[in-house]
Amino acid sequence: MLLATLAFYLFSTVLIVAALMVVSARNPVHSVLFLILAFFNAAALFVLLGAEFLAMVLIIVYVGAVAVLFLFVVMMLDIDFVELRQGFLNYVPYGLVVGGVLLAELAIVGFGWVISPEAGAVAANPISSDTTNTEALGLVLYTKYVHVFQGAGMVLLVAMIGAIVLTHRYREGVKRQSAHQQVGRRREDAVELRKVRPGEGL
Repeated sequence: MLLATLAFYLFSTVLIVAALMVVSARNPVHSVLFLILAFFNAAALFVLLGAEFLAMVLIIVYVGAVAVLFLFVVMMLDIDFVELRQGFLNYVPYGLVVGGVLLAELAIVGFGWVISPEAGAVAANPISSDTTNTEALGLVLYTKYVHVFQGAGMVLLVAMIGAIVLTHRYREGVKRQSAHQQVGRRREDAVELRKVRPGEGL
């Protein structure tokens, strides 16, 4: 029991420090690396809670795909961070307004929080002994919270479409592939036969 408690405090401390470094690091590559560290520690906390499936999903999906994708995108984009920081003060009022709204919403949720009378019994025996972790998660996710799960999927779909639209906006000087022009291209438009005589150039 003592070892589990020490492991919990260790992983929690590293997770909080890594999360703070994600938002406070000046280099975006360092932020992504701290994000990966935070994911690993969160997965370790899931293992301590007995949710091995969630831990593996967190490592495989988020660390193996999402965080690595973030890292590749940040390293491949040629972003002038000096130019971005020059107009930082112009966005401070908007940031304060958004932060104030989020703080108010968190305060409303925090002060209106009510603990269910059945919470103690549920926490003492959350799942039956003959139900596996993955099966219990599926039963809860696809029955009681199926609408929330589908709503989250729709939000991610809209975010993906928005990212694609922003990426494919027209910019001058950028060459783009045109599939219909490639398919409709004729041999006469691309190939020209010339008879070159000896001693003469093209």
